[in-house]
Amino acid sequence: MNGNVLRKTAEELYKDEIDALIQNETNPIPEGWKMSPKSVLTYITGGKAGDKEITPKYIGNKRLVEVAIATLVTDRALLLIGEPGTAKSWLSEHLAAAINGDSTKVVQGTAGTTEEQIRYSWNYAMLISKGPSMDALVKSPVYNAMESGTIARFEEISRCASEVQDALISILSEKRLSVAELGLDIPAKKGFSVIATANTRDKGVNSMSAALKRRFNIIVLPVPNDAKTEADIIKRRVEQLSSSLSLGSALPDVDAVEKVVTVFRELRNGKTEDGAQKLKTTSGVLSTAEAISLLTNSMALAGSFGSGTITAEDLAASLQGAVVKDEENDRIAWTEYLENVMKKRGSEWSGLYKACRELNR
Repeated sequence: MNGNVLRKTAEELYKDEIDALIQNETNPIPEGWKMSPKSVLTYITGGKAGDKEITPKYIGNKRLVEVAIATLVTDRALLLIGEPGTAKSWLSEHLAAAINGDSTKVVQGTAGTTEEQIRYSWNYAMLISKGPSMDALVKSPVYNAMESGTIARFEEISRCASEVQDALISILSEKRLSVAELGLDIPAKKGFSVIATANTRDKGVNSMSAALKRRFNIIVLPVPNDAKTEADIIKRRVEQLSSSLSLGSALPDVDAVEKVVTVFRELRNGKTEDGAQKLKTTSGVLSTAEAISLLTNSMALAGSFGSGTITAEDLAASLQGAVVKDEENDRIAWTEYLENVMKKRGSEWSGLYKACRELNR
């Protein structure tokens, strides 16, 4: 594939690691998989395959990853639930890439997602011209996954209407898909499964039915427990992202990352890290993923309009956009944080405080 693409798939980015794991495989491989469950775990959490160093893709509770992989060995589907930015989609993509070498069979859940996007639809020009036929049939990612015995991904399933979600019930129960117009009954090949993700912020948008939930093994992905873990995740992902983008800037230093993590964690939790002071929370999703985007944007500012090194002004501009989403309420909470917390932290924070205060006027 042409290297001049904005975002490569996981299987393209980490092809060398996947190939090394496959070549050094010594454990039994489930039918339809490219490697064993143990090798998938190594790919996700890091380790070695022969002489090849395998970088960790998910930093967190290893046991949760083991449960996720074990679920996919069975005939159960997997549902990853968590706060925004807890790496649900990231883990889903890498699980599919390691297991099948293909993470591209994706249904993106939105308010406009229809049942046809889960099952199948038609090329209406051919349908009118020739009537129902295999040539006129447009297969969904789930249909293709069933035929090939691979994994389909369903992103943000709770964004879909309940009746659309329930189109999965018969597929996950019977492991078959009926095309009534052609008199076909498509059985799923061994290896087929679905990995779905759901955002806890969308819990009340379109709640999943009990019948559908029973078809999934549900795993809740937590927000990183401590600032150090979150900073490690952010540094690793910013480095990975910047290598594929021409940002023209040096990577953020440890101090910049730690400041962003501290601000995000305190505003997210509604209290300072030492627990001594309560704070107003903001409406924005101050997630790990948002922090990664913030630092990447700061690098772009520094590279395009600055010296090539992230300054307090670059961080402040990106922080302002991340924190102040609801103009009136968020601005009040942000102002109080600046004056009551950041300002009192002394000389190490004075540069960032002044830059943030200037933008927040």
